[in-house]
Amino acid sequence: MHIPDGFLSVPVATSTYAISGAWVGYSIKKVQEKVGEKAVPAMGVLAAFVFAAQMINFPVAGGTSGHLVGGTLLAILFGPMVASVIMTAILIAQALLFADGGITALGANILNMGIVAPLTGYFVYKFIKKWHYGAAVFIASWLSIVVSAMFCAVELALSGTIPLRIALPAMTSIHAIIGIGEGLITYFVVVAIKKMTPSIVEEAGI
Repeated sequence: MHIPDGFLSVPVATSTYAISGAWVGYSIKKVQEKVGEKAVPAMGVLAAFVFAAQMINFPVAGGTSGHLVGGTLLAILFGPMVASVIMTAILIAQALLFADGGITALGANILNMGIVAPLTGYFVYKFIKKWHYGAAVFIASWLSIVVSAMFCAVELALSGTIPLRIALPAMTSIHAIIGIGEGLITYFVVVAIKKMTPSIVEEAGI
């Protein structure tokens, strides 16, 4: 889902940079105000885990592959603002160190994976968890990937890179499969954290 350089028009790239910059800036301010020192070590560990896990690809149909995005995992445990801040740091590091996603497209990649994914996953999880937290984790994680892929398709279409009638079904269908992996990984990680470090998930309301 990482968009490389040259795939977005200047207006789309500029707009996504502005939206992402505004949200992440606001999130940093709120995180500094509300997050206690006790949560920092856990945030660091999970940030490192997501960064490492994104490097591991799993096979998907048609010779493609997918990997954990982790936005919903972080949002469930720490809230969407913390998730956005952590995901932004990860995406910047990936773009600068590994050329995974273009610099000109960084605003769009942050918007899709660092803002849309955590917000979608967080609110879907909050809505469903009253019935079953495990199902809520899986569904929220899966849907966050699909919605993020839809945003990516729209951005490419608005840039004139590919028609929406082609980009939207292609991106949605493949990421609906990738989302299954995202949902399963997120579920098992949350369950493991709940068993090993109950204090984190209690504070998260799981």
